[in-house]
Amino acid sequence: MASKLNPYLTFGGNAREAMEFYNAAFGGELTLQTYKEMNMAQSPDQDNLVGHSQFVATDNMTLMGSDDPEGESYSASVAVSGENLDELRGYWDKLSDGATVLAPFETAPWGDTFGMLMDKFGIRWMINVVTAAQ
Repeated sequence: MASKLNPYLTFGGNAREAMEFYNAAFGGELTLQTYKEMNMAQSPDQDNLVGHSQFVATDNMTLMGSDDPEGESYSASVAVSGENLDELRGYWDKLSDGATVLAPFETAPWGDTFGMLMDKFGIRWMINVVTAAQ
C-alpha cells in the first residue's frame, strides 16, 4: 500500500457531531470508538467522548478525528483539491451549512476555482478546483 496523508482533527467534545457532518458531506463509511470502548477513559465524564473516528470517502480520501479528553479544541485547516467542479462544488455546498465564508467559491487570480470557509466547528476548509491546462 502506498503512503498517504490523513488529516486528523481534534475537537473539544463535539467530535461525533463534527465527524457525522463531514461524513454526510463527503460520503463513505464512518467508524467511531469512544474513550470507554477503547479503555482510555480517565473518568466517567470521558466515557462517551470520541477516542478515535475516521471515514474513507470516495477517491480514498480519509479524515480522522477525536475529542480531546481535557475539552480543548485545536484550530486546523483542511484543503481539498481536484479537477471535478461538480464534485468539489458539492463538498463546498455541504460544508457551507452554518459556516462563515472567508473567500467565496469563484475564479481565483491564479485561474482555478477556489473558496475558503470556516465551518460551524471552527475548521477552515479550502476547496480548489484545478483548471485544466490550455
